[in-house]
Amino acid sequence: MGEANITKKIIYPGSGNELEFTPGSKATFHFKTFTLSKDKERKEIDCSKKVGQPFELLIGKQFKLVVWEELVRTMKVGEISEFVVDSSLVESYPFVSKSLRDHAAQQKGHHHAHDHDHKKQGKHHCSMAAFQDQGTGYKDLDELVKEKPDLVFQMHLEKFEKSGEYKKEAWQMDDKEKLAILPKYKEEGNHFYKEKKYTDAALKYSEALGCLEQLCLREKPKDEAWNELNEKKLPFLLNYAQCKLLLGEYYEVIRHTTTVLDSIDPNNVKALYRRAKAHVGCWDPKEARQDFERVMELDQSLVKTVRKELEELDRKEKEHNEEYKEKLKGIFS
Repeated sequence: MGEANITKKIIYPGSGNELEFTPGSKATFHFKTFTLSKDKERKEIDCSKKVGQPFELLIGKQFKLVVWEELVRTMKVGEISEFVVDSSLVESYPFVSKSLRDHAAQQKGHHHAHDHDHKKQGKHHCSMAAFQDQGTGYKDLDELVKEKPDLVFQMHLEKFEKSGEYKKEAWQMDDKEKLAILPKYKEEGNHFYKEKKYTDAALKYSEALGCLEQLCLREKPKDEAWNELNEKKLPFLLNYAQCKLLLGEYYEVIRHTTTVLDSIDPNNVKALYRRAKAHVGCWDPKEARQDFERVMELDQSLVKTVRKELEELDRKEKEHNEEYKEKLKGIFS
């Protein structure tokens, strides 16, 4: 290879023409990582197949482990190759490995190259100096930080896609793309909702909220641009809350409707009504009554509906109190 500190050995050749690694294209590959001691002994420390999913690398997105992009650029689809890389080029590997392990533990799903530069989006980054002081949380990675061995990567390039050939996640989009896709997320979410696929609908509304959250991070809170973006969250927050209400995930409903009431519209009737219903589901009748009363104050057309809800709440509370008294009798009899 062109880099003097890297040696490559092709284990299985790929097929097709050489790939055009333009910015935004995506390489999907499985990998194994080994440490290489001074006497050339190898020790496996990471394997994507053990997690069960391949790794996705976006080209030109400032991935923390720069050398991986250099390695992938030399490969063809289907190729399996082994790269021995000098320690000077892999000092950031413990950071990357920690991120991947943490992500896999949380998601038990698909790895993606989420360690590109988020500075513009306000994301905090740990430094290698901090790792040396505090540790990574993984004994073998702490040893890597201290010993700085050469590393061996075995890579199998399974798939290559140009920009536009794959569905982007929110963090992969630029600002224009994030804004442009919002109507699509809303349309897809509404479609799933009509089909009573509430989990799928909630996911679409959540993806839209993710885009808006990232856009808001680029603006100063309470500035005009920030306020405009924040207000765009309203329909997605309300729709998401409605899906979660129907799914019985009441604390999620309370959290998202409270966001509406605290940061967008304190008099939003839909948010108040859905939060009241969620308080009933969590059995917090006092909070439920407060929200129901507020709904009646704000929207006279809902008085009849809310009174029925309150009557039902009274009935449930009476039933609940009677059950509680019976339990007490059993304890003290």
